[in-house]
Amino acid sequence: MRIIGIDPGLRHTGWGIVEFKNNKLIYIGDGTISPSTSISDGKRLFFIKSELSEIISKYIPNKSAIEQIFVGFGAGSSLKLGMARGVSMSVLAESGLDITEIPPKLVKKTITGYGSASKQQITSMIEKLLSVLPKNEDSADALAIAISAHHIGDDYSASNLQQANNSLDIAIAKALLKEKKKS
Repeated sequence: MRIIGIDPGLRHTGWGIVEFKNNKLIYIGDGTISPSTSISDGKRLFFIKSELSEIISKYIPNKSAIEQIFVGFGAGSSLKLGMARGVSMSVLAESGLDITEIPPKLVKKTITGYGSASKQQITSMIEKLLSVLPKNEDSADALAIAISAHHIGDDYSASNLQQANNSLDIAIAKALLKEKKKS
């Protein structure tokens, strides 16, 4: 199963792709779509759409996940974030991908075990889990979203979340053990 995770934003839309094969987590790619801030919002959205379509064509994921909107930024910021999220979801749906929407706190809890983890903590755990340094914080978040989507499944009920946490605990323990052996 190859999953693309999307961390939407009008200035920076992070993307990350992981694959789960034979119970192994494999890094495929990550990056950020960053349209010029000197062009109109419509052109920026079109740029996100075009770039994301190319990424999907290149990597051919089987599933997608996107972060739900956190509505604490203010009306203007939330609206712009919503536009980027909407265009991203449209591209994912147009590509025939199932879309899992995940709240930010659930992504953080799934990856770090703590729902209020910092971006640095997310990046550090992604580095340990995938043995790769993400290109930036936005792509680290996108990789975390993709990993979370696999672990929580399509329905993140309490029982599924508990199973996901158990699987993640094993993956984290393996990554930490591997890191310890390197030292």
